[in-house]
Amino acid sequence: MDLAFTDRHGGVSSAPFDSLNLALTGPDAETARAENLRRVLADFAPGAVLADLHQVHGDTVHVVARTTPAAAPPHADGIVTAEPDVVLMVRAADCVPVLFADPEAGVVGAAHAGRLGLAAGVVHRTVARMRELGATELTAWIGPHVCGSCYEVPAALQAEVGAVVPTSVATTSWGTPALDLGAGVRAQLEEARVAVVDVARCTRESDDLYSFRRDGVHAGRLAGLVRLRVPGDAA
Repeated sequence: MDLAFTDRHGGVSSAPFDSLNLALTGPDAETARAENLRRVLADFAPGAVLADLHQVHGDTVHVVARTTPAAAPPHADGIVTAEPDVVLMVRAADCVPVLFADPEAGVVGAAHAGRLGLAAGVVHRTVARMRELGATELTAWIGPHVCGSCYEVPAALQAEVGAVVPTSVATTSWGTPALDLGAGVRAQLEEARVAVVDVARCTRESDDLYSFRRDGVHAGRLAGLVRLRVPGDAA
């Protein structure tokens, strides 16, 4: 099993997207985005099948296999597989990318959890689909996202999300209402009896990561990737 979270270095996109922009769409040149993706996949899992998503801030979870016909990415925010050499990818630029694995059972997954997906339950749905595929001892890795000290929201929105996920309620470093998406994701994972590895950094505070909060439409996208190795592959 392999997993990774990307930063913004090592790609070909020019400013302001420099340089490893992995956005599915957007104003960055399509040729640059395609080359960035090619480089990541060649380094992470050469020859593997990519399975990614058109993310819509919901709770739909897609199950994929190597034999899934190539087509446009499905509209969903969670993706799981029980087949080796399928690279699962989710993208983010402040939302929480979450990677999941039960290597013994041979099941991996990924989820994109923004405030809407968090409240809708995409984390729980992803865990449930993985358990349907046979996962039992799950571990989740929480990737880079905007921290609670930086994610200012209107008080009404904070209350709306907080009513569903109380642990997501936070205050910015300047004293205004905020949401801590990472804390909310962690609470949901622990509630689902999933071991948590937190490797997050704040996207807004880290110049080597993409942040929509900081850069608006000029923000690229980082990615979380996970795959099962082919049996016998020690690479």
